[in-house]
Amino acid sequence: MKLTAILVDDMPQALQVLKSDLADLYPEIEITGTAESVVDAAKLLRKQTPDLLFLDIMLGDGTGFDLLEIFPDLSSKVIFVTAYEEHAIKAFRFAAVDYLLKPINPEELKQAVEKAKTQLSASNEHLSVLKETFHNPDSLPERISLHTQEKIIIVKIADIIRCEADSNNTLFVLNSGKKIFVTKTLKQFEQMFTDHNFYRSHQSHLINMDFIQEYVRKDGGYLKMKNGDIVSVSVRKKTELIGLLNNRGF
Repeated sequence: MKLTAILVDDMPQALQVLKSDLADLYPEIEITGTAESVVDAAKLLRKQTPDLLFLDIMLGDGTGFDLLEIFPDLSSKVIFVTAYEEHAIKAFRFAAVDYLLKPINPEELKQAVEKAKTQLSASNEHLSVLKETFHNPDSLPERISLHTQEKIIIVKIADIIRCEADSNNTLFVLNSGKKIFVTKTLKQFEQMFTDHNFYRSHQSHLINMDFIQEYVRKDGGYLKMKNGDIVSVSVRKKTELIGLLNNRGF
């Protein structure tokens, strides 16, 4: 599969390493241009639209987000490159975007490119979630991008009633009644929603405590959600959960 790519990084050495790695791993990818600044990258993108855009977040004259604002309808598949590990990773996870940490691991580069190949026609709307989360590292993200097999859906975290494990996948149930099937494990979302008032009541269930209607003590104890869903509570979580509910006035 013949693909084109543009590489944007303000460090010449980093550009050269990435260029070399791509040449070794994917000789079929034609690198049609490189840039070390927002201005130079914008000049390239005005002339061509590559299949792949490897984009460093922090550039000498701005950020990768500045470049994307210049081209809001850019159809290229964006793979972010960054040396900033802490809040950047949090932002990438909530936005469900592909990213590479410097120094770039060739195996991770390969995984990112293979994934990008399957998403070349996907919308880049989820990049707005990345921008929000990246620029507000001390605030709780309000939205999350959910990858289904067909598309990326952006939802408000406050609208999620519960998440249910299905093997290595997760079913999201929203307040609107919509259900979304995502190819990530429940554990990954449990870690992301730690500060969002979600609780893992059972190995298979992660619930938004704002949507609990009542705790029913019969039949071993279970939760009834405001949409009518019944959610199991594991034996080892029961005491802790009852304590949390008592603190909330249940």
